[in-house]
Amino acid sequence: MKFDDEDVFIGIDLGGTNVRVAAITGQGKLINNLETLIKANEGPTEGLKKILTLISQVIDQMQQPIRAIGVGSTGPLDRERGCIQNPYTLPGWEDVDIVSAIGLQFGVPVALENDADAAALGESWLGGGKNSKRLAMVTIGTGVGTAFIFDGKIYRGVLESHPEGGHILIDPNGPACYCGANGCLESLVSGPSIALQANAFYNDSRFLIKNTNGNPNLLDAALVFQGAKNGDLYCRQLVDRIANYIGLGLVTIMMLYIPDCILLSGGVFRSYSLMKGTIENVINRHNVIIPADQVRIDFAKLSQQSGVFGAARAAQLLVNSGGL
Repeated sequence: MKFDDEDVFIGIDLGGTNVRVAAITGQGKLINNLETLIKANEGPTEGLKKILTLISQVIDQMQQPIRAIGVGSTGPLDRERGCIQNPYTLPGWEDVDIVSAIGLQFGVPVALENDADAAALGESWLGGGKNSKRLAMVTIGTGVGTAFIFDGKIYRGVLESHPEGGHILIDPNGPACYCGANGCLESLVSGPSIALQANAFYNDSRFLIKNTNGNPNLLDAALVFQGAKNGDLYCRQLVDRIANYIGLGLVTIMMLYIPDCILLSGGVFRSYSLMKGTIENVINRHNVIIPADQVRIDFAKLSQQSGVFGAARAAQLLVNSGGL
């Protein structure tokens, strides 16, 4: 089934800080969108009220009826039951049946996807991954998220589970992660991890001391990258190490999936220019068994809107699959 601009879908991007709701046509035209703070500490009941209110406000601004609603949510999720399963970023949201709540309120089919999957689906549909049959997306910020698209659809593992590329093992002697491993990608290259590693040389870095007024609690990843850009030796060495870890992570994804394209997103990749040379060197060292040089590495193009576009696309795919 093909959709046109008379078909309208609602896309919802639910994160640990904000919830975004957008009305999007079948051809990918953004009609309107709203967002608000989710304030997870207020609990899921209040959070669901905010989401339902935001959807109503978006719908009230339109003339056309909506066909379906898609939700891209921070995980873990139970997609079969339509429930959010107490995510790390939404503490207290234990077994929250978001699909039933939305479906009962608006009387349309509701799709639920992991937020990383939804973002990749949006990029595959309208963004940097358009026309790529095999797409991988890697997001590095507060955490590390990955998603895989094949032929325009989300790749899922056994039990329809979401592959967690952010927790592939990079250094078994590395720091402990909440996932239960030591030295997984997220424990080494996420924003909080970079700040934690910088603490080890904080007292030796004049740049960090000066720019935090002597308060190491103000240290963050962005400041480390700024220090490297400004020539601070300690920050530069850490950034090179982070780039090496990221390169190893990307190589692992290439080895396993050999995608046409890997899209990068998230706050850490805003400093990609400082890491590009090291990352490319790591990849080039492994360009023997697989055609790594044929894998296009690019940036996500839809910015913060990739999640709502992907959620709307998930709603379309639900309708196409007969989920009426």
